[in-house]
Amino acid sequence: MEAGKKLGGRYKIVRHIGSGGMANVYLGHDLILDRPVAIKVLRFDFRNNTDALRRFQREALSATQLIHPNIVGVYDVDEEDELQYIVMEFIDGTDLKKYIDIQGRVLPEKAIHIMHQVLSAVALAHKNRIIHRDIKPQNILIDNQDRIKITDFGIAVALSETSITQTNTLLGSVHYLSPEQARGSMATSKSDIYALGVVLYELLSGSVPFDGESAVSVALKHFQEPMPSIRESHPEIPQSLENVILKATAKEPLDRYATCEEMMADLDTCLREERRNEAPFMPVSLLQETKVLTPLSAEVVAKADIEKTIISPPQSVKTEAIHEFEPGREAAGGKKKRKKWLFFLFTVFLLSLIGSFFLFFYNNQEADAVTVPDVSNMDQASARLALEDVGLVLGNITEEYNEEIEEDAVIETSPKIGSSVAAGDEIDLIISLGEELFTLLDYEGQEYERVFEDLRKEGFTIERTHEFSSEVAEGNIISQNIEPGTEVKPGETTLSFLVSDGNESYTMRDLSGYTRKSVEDYAGQYGLSLTITEAYSDTIAAGLVVSQSLAGGSAFVSGDALSVVISKGPEEPQVVSFSRTITIPYLPAAVSESASESNNGQGSENANSNANVSSTSNEPNHIVIYVQDEDHTLSDVFREFDISADEVVTLNFRILEGSSASYRIERDGEVISEASELTQ
Repeated sequence: MEAGKKLGGRYKIVRHIGSGGMANVYLGHDLILDRPVAIKVLRFDFRNNTDALRRFQREALSATQLIHPNIVGVYDVDEEDELQYIVMEFIDGTDLKKYIDIQGRVLPEKAIHIMHQVLSAVALAHKNRIIHRDIKPQNILIDNQDRIKITDFGIAVALSETSITQTNTLLGSVHYLSPEQARGSMATSKSDIYALGVVLYELLSGSVPFDGESAVSVALKHFQEPMPSIRESHPEIPQSLENVILKATAKEPLDRYATCEEMMADLDTCLREERRNEAPFMPVSLLQETKVLTPLSAEVVAKADIEKTIISPPQSVKTEAIHEFEPGREAAGGKKKRKKWLFFLFTVFLLSLIGSFFLFFYNNQEADAVTVPDVSNMDQASARLALEDVGLVLGNITEEYNEEIEEDAVIETSPKIGSSVAAGDEIDLIISLGEELFTLLDYEGQEYERVFEDLRKEGFTIERTHEFSSEVAEGNIISQNIEPGTEVKPGETTLSFLVSDGNESYTMRDLSGYTRKSVEDYAGQYGLSLTITEAYSDTIAAGLVVSQSLAGGSAFVSGDALSVVISKGPEEPQVVSFSRTITIPYLPAAVSESASESNNGQGSENANSNANVSSTSNEPNHIVIYVQDEDHTLSDVFREFDISADEVVTLNFRILEGSSASYRIERDGEVISEASELTQ
C-alpha cells in the first residue's frame, strides 16, 4: 500500500513498518485526532480465504473486548475497497524478542517487572474467557520506558469455542507450545500459562528451553523432555524464581498455576530472602505412588481368550411337521412327501457347500488384493511406512512443483490412491517441490507500472513508496527491497519498490540581503549549480547579494544553474594626476631719493637737478603658492620661495575622477595669479 493513501477518509498511510503471516502493518496518521496509529491490513492473497478472514475478524473482536494498559488498544475496524483493516494504538518501541536479542538476558528484578505487566494483561483476557494461544516474545511489545503491550489476538478464541479443533493445523509458535497442544488437545487458559513460563525462561536465560531442527522435534521435546534447569547455566538465579518457571511449565496442566494472578503473586515474593533457597518444585503427578500392574497368568489369558471366542451355531432349516391321518394310503403318501423333503434338504445343503467353497476361494483371492492407502500430504518416509504396513513396496519417486502441496510431501501415487492392487506391488510416488521458486531480476531503472503488472501476474504482493530523484526518471524504480537473483515464492513474498517522482520542483527565494555563505548553503541544500561574481554597488552593502539569475518566486529543480552577483560596495573613484606650468613675473622694487640725501651737502645746482629722480632696486620678490587637490588645501602653503627674475614653475595636481583642483600665487603678499575647477 502506497504512502499517502487514505483509509476511511481519516487514516493516512505514512510508511510500511512490518509484515505478518496474513497481514501487513503500516504506520498511519489519524487526521481527525492528529495522532500516530498502527494499521493492520489483511494481505491481498488472503482476502478470499475464509479461514484467514475469520481469524482476522476474530482478532479485531477479541482485542476490542479487552481494555487494559498492557494490551494494544484497538481504535477502529473497517473495510474499504475489499481491504479489511484494523486501526490500533501505535507503540514506539520494539518486540520483546528483538529486545532480548539486543540487550541479552535480563536481571531477575527486571524480568519480574516485565512479566508482572504481561500476566496482568493475560489475566484480563482469561477473565473475559479469551485464550491468547500465541503468547511469545514477538507478540509482546516494549517501549523505551519498559512498558509492555500485548498484541496479536489473531488466533485467540473464547473458552466456549475451544471444543472446535482444526485438523492438521498447529496454531501458535512451537517454541512456546504447551504439551497438550503439541499432543493435539485443545488449548486452555493453562496453555497460556505454560507459554508465559517459557517467556520468563527466555528473559532470564536469553534463549528458549527447547530447540531443534524442525517444528515436530521441538513439539516432541515439550511433552517428552523435562524443562532444562536455568540454574545450571545461571546459578545466581534463586531457586524460588526457577520454581516459578517449573510450576508454570509443568507437563500436566493440573500441576501448573490455576490462574495468572496466582503466578503473579508467586513472582512478587520469589526474591524474598526467606524463599531464595527453597526446595526445587516437584509436580504433584510425579509425587504420587507408582502403581505396578500384576501380569496375567497363562490360564487366565487362555480362559479370557476362550470366553471371547464367539461360536456361531449352524443355521437350522425350518421344516414343516407331517401329520399322519390315515395308516394306509395316507401313510404311504406321507413317506413320499418325506423323501421329497429329504431330497430338497440335501440339494440345499449341497448348494450351500458349493457356495461356501466359492466364497472361501473368493475371500482368499480378495485377501491377496490391497487398496492403495491415502498417503497424500505425507513426507516420503511416512508414505513408505504406510505402504509397507499394507504390504506394498515403494516404487519410483518423481518430483514436480505444486502450489497447494507443501515441499517434500506426496502429491499423488501411481496407481491412484484407493486403487486395488496385488500385495507386493510397487507404488510410485510424486513428491512436491513446493511452489516453484521465482528468481528476482534487477528492476532498478525500469518502469514501475510494467514491472508491477508482470509481478502481480506471478502472485507477488507489491508495495510502493516514492521519493523525488534527480537521477532516475519519473515513474521508474529507484531501488527494491530484495536483492536481484534471490529465489522466492511469489505467493509468500511482498516486494517493495522505491519509485522516482522525478526532479522535485522548488520555489526560488529572493536572495536579497543574503551573504555569500548563505547563498552557498542554499544552493547546496537544493542541488543548484552556483556561480558567484562580484560588482561595485552604491546602494548594496559589500558582501550582500546584488542580483540573481533565477528570480525570487520562480520554479526550479535540483541541478539548475544559479548565478548570483555579490556587492563589493561603492566603487572608489580613480585618482587623476595632471600639471600646469605657470610663469611668475619678477617685479623690481622702486627707490625715490632727495638731492640732499644723495649729494650730502653738494652745490645747490646738482641738488636741484636730482631732486625728483626715482630709481629701481634688485631686491627679490617673495612668492607663496597655495594648491587645492586630493593631497592639499588652499589654507596650507604649498610652496614658498624668492625670485629675482621671472620664474617658470610647474604645479602637479592629484584629484579624484570627477573632482577638480585650484591654486593661488601671491607675490610679496599680493595675489598675482589664481585658477579653480582645474581638471585633466
